[in-house]
Amino acid sequence: MTAPAWLFRSEWWQAIRAERRAEAEAKIWAASILRILELRETAVLEDVRARITTCTDLGQMTTWLESAVEAHTIDEFIA
Repeated sequence: MTAPAWLFRSEWWQAIRAERRAEAEAKIWAASILRILELRETAVLEDVRARITTCTDLGQMTTWLESAVEAHTIDEFIA
């Protein structure tokens, strides 16, 4: 049994797809930020790791990515 074609064009389906796409993108950003910190040998506290992995704000992710590249310590990263 296949879903009707109109379902995939509905606003409801488009909203679901956009939400899932944003969640996937946020996971990629989080993994990238954590990998940069790991490569720079920056110890990441569990609460900081949780904030990064649960964040869905791509603006905040951009800020964290830039900070991960520039920071020398986790305190600089958080600030």
